[in-house]
Amino acid sequence: MALNLHHLRVFAAVAERRGFSSAAAALNLSQPAVSKAVRQLEREVGVPLVERAGRASRLTAAGEQLAARARELFAVETAAEEELRALRGLEAGSLRVGASTTIATYLLPPILARFHDAHPAIALRVVSANTRSITRALLERRLDIALVEGPVEHPRIEARRWRGDELVLIAPPDHRLVSRRRVGARDLLAERFVVREQGSGTREVAERALSVHGVQPAVALQLGSTEAVKQAVAAGLGLAIVSRYAVADQLALGRIALVRLRGVELGRALTELRLEGRRPSAPAAEFVEYLKA
Repeated sequence: MALNLHHLRVFAAVAERRGFSSAAAALNLSQPAVSKAVRQLEREVGVPLVERAGRASRLTAAGEQLAARARELFAVETAAEEELRALRGLEAGSLRVGASTTIATYLLPPILARFHDAHPAIALRVVSANTRSITRALLERRLDIALVEGPVEHPRIEARRWRGDELVLIAPPDHRLVSRRRVGARDLLAERFVVREQGSGTREVAERALSVHGVQPAVALQLGSTEAVKQAVAAGLGLAIVSRYAVADQLALGRIALVRLRGVELGRALTELRLEGRRPSAPAAEFVEYLKA
């Protein structure tokens, strides 16, 4: 039985995004075209792959198994493309850089600018997402460079320290804790926090550091970006723990203030992730040198 690779690619998009509409948008296809391709693939394999219930859908057991094989297949395809790109050197091609949100927003732009000035023929594609999403994209070979702020442990991934970072506790300027000379972890038990979404490296590091002291932050609001978190804190919705790299602008404007939190270890390493055994393309190897500089 020979599978139609177009149908398989469409199905893989549905499986990854857990829905027909989002897969259609990602593939630049109509939703009926996506549904038709999946139905045709189901006829080819002879078993249902997706269970549909109104707008909701989920993979069958056969669908889960085929989706896993599809990811492996398309990862091999991507690897072949990478090897060919590597042969072209720095005179053409593209570089796909993925970074977790804090890095992408506050650290990466000047590095990207210097790289682009030196190698304008290389097309840069940048993805910003949380640590969990960036890790998954690297495993699926959808990225050449991956930079994250959260801890990552995976047998196929090597995490290399890139630079250090410090998390800080921020509050509205008039908050009662701002004027205190010393604030301990237990003083935060009565406070409510604005946090990033699950999968955020910043959130994971902060929660782990506070849990050592028996503190689990009470969540007032969950948001998808550090910028949104800072704005919510400035509006008085709660406290937050964010990267020191992220706070300079709002501190200068006086819209937020630092709380002097003592006795809590909030240092962390920002890391570059690499797939074990994967040879970097020429643009990727060159970009790593810019990261070192």
